[in-house]
Amino acid sequence: MYVIHLRYTGALAEIDDALDAHRLYLEQQFDAGAFIIAGPKIPCDGGIILAATMDRDRLDAIIAKDPFSQQRLVHYDIIEFNATRLAPGLNLPQSS
Repeated sequence: MYVIHLRYTGALAEIDDALDAHRLYLEQQFDAGAFIIAGPKIPCDGGIILAATMDRDRLDAIIAKDPFSQQRLVHYDIIEFNATRLAPGLNLPQSS
């Protein structure tokens, strides 16, 4: 699995202009099973995405489709980890 930390590098007006396209991109990735959790940071200077287990090349290709990435509005820090514990009642997504 991956934690993707997005940090805004563009002007907030540029972020706002690209936000609808970014949200559509997120919806597509949730529908495809690539993303599990996503939301803005507090304070709102970026966001966090939890991505399913996949090859890193596939994840990089998915991130390249993000309008924020295409417009160079964010910096991504990507942390891969192996989830070994989970709170009761939650299920880990299957590897794809």
